[in-house]
Amino acid sequence: MPFSTSPLTPDQSSPTDGETWRRAAQRVLSAVTEAMPQIPSPAPLMPDAPTEAPGPGSMPDPPGSAITAYLGGGIEGKVLLVVGADLVTALAGTPFGDVEPAQALTPALETFASALGGRLEGSATAIDLEDCLGVLTGGTTVLVPLLAGESVHVLIGVSLSETATSRSAAGGPTAGSAATSWGIDMLRDVEMEVTCELGRTRMTVRQLLALAPGDVVELDRLAGSPADLLVNGTLLARGEVVVVDESFGLRITEIVTKDAPGR
Repeated sequence: MPFSTSPLTPDQSSPTDGETWRRAAQRVLSAVTEAMPQIPSPAPLMPDAPTEAPGPGSMPDPPGSAITAYLGGGIEGKVLLVVGADLVTALAGTPFGDVEPAQALTPALETFASALGGRLEGSATAIDLEDCLGVLTGGTTVLVPLLAGESVHVLIGVSLSETATSRSAAGGPTAGSAATSWGIDMLRDVEMEVTCELGRTRMTVRQLLALAPGDVVELDRLAGSPADLLVNGTLLARGEVVVVDESFGLRITEIVTKDAPGR
């Protein structure tokens, strides 16, 4: 997959001097360090030196997906994550079904935005890998490759407006020891939607439109039957509905295996 490797420079109408860029790079590096624990990885991540333009070896090889989001809430700009094909493959093969990279990496993006003093504006979205670095325009650009062992696992890039780059922040990278396993260990910190289901039924549109307060909808589950615990729509466990501090909860009574009936 070809990439554009032309220099990514700030808006020429308001050029960024070296000291301003160094302050911005330090701030971005600190935010990246805070977000790293929420990025699935086969080994502890370590940030490489920030740059203003991509160079040889700054991209995951092979690349798998590119995700971008707008920054707001006190800062203005855009953030880009390019992840490797190995991570995309791991997310597509979880025991709970396929997980989109944008969904898995949103918590890391939210932490990154918060560490910069802002928030994500809207949802993170996947974009075309070819020339994806072109989204980082119109501001001060900082690129930070994240290494897993000796290879680049993720590239984080950000383009910040003059308002954002005028603030200073301190921080630095952290290092970790190498690990060797991919698989489920790599995905342990990925957030997934968990739901509890009492039962289901099918109704016609006519019946749905006729519903009114006080009506009873009969489900396909007998009274006293266990409720289902679903992860991303995949049945994981069954249990009993309980009340915990005035809130509903589920006491797990059975873990459902892949070959169990009804899975």
